[in-house]
Amino acid sequence: MTTVYLIRHSVKYSNDDIDIYRGFKNNHIKDLKIILSVEGEKRAEILADEKELQNIDAVYSSDCARTMATAKYMCFKHNLKLNIDKGFNERKVGTPNCDIYNDWFERQYLDKKFKTKGGESQEEVSKRFHRALNKVLKENESKRIAIFTHGYAITFSLLKWCKLESINEDRELKLSFNDKVFFNKKLNAPEVFKLIFDKDKLYSIELIEFNDLPYFKSIK
Repeated sequence: MTTVYLIRHSVKYSNDDIDIYRGFKNNHIKDLKIILSVEGEKRAEILADEKELQNIDAVYSSDCARTMATAKYMCFKHNLKLNIDKGFNERKVGTPNCDIYNDWFERQYLDKKFKTKGGESQEEVSKRFHRALNKVLKENESKRIAIFTHGYAITFSLLKWCKLESINEDRELKLSFNDKVFFNKKLNAPEVFKLIFDKDKLYSIELIEFNDLPYFKSIK
């Protein structure tokens, strides 16, 4: 069996608090560069000490600053290199069109082909994510792997195996696997999902929660 932890990055710094970000016209470049907040750094360090996340054999990350910054504590603790794969990057948002689709958040989960101009659909994100994940599984059979990635990237990829039970405008997701609900809330930062694979077949999914990393209320 191979264990994969899909880990959403820790709390990021607010775009509004960094002057240069206000002038960025390219949302993708801004998304790559956004850093962790001070609280985000603290929570990332706590995460690396959690009992569940010990004895990790390999660490992967998207090439975004906030995922690499979250992963660095685990790499340091386990004396491991950080493997970067753009397949684990967050969904490209594209041109905002909230004025056209005021239900855009729910729509992107309900319609796998929905996307904004210049952005990515659920289907596109899932395909590249799973290409990267399958490569990791082939190279790390029977090992314990940590993949630091993003909220949309994780949830879109999980929909390959899971059923979306419900979603609402408050960004609460309810997901089930084999008729068992394993997630029913908003995403935290960080957030950890434990996946067990037999070769490339998914055996189980579990949400791993930590008492010392409660929900961070300012997450949007």
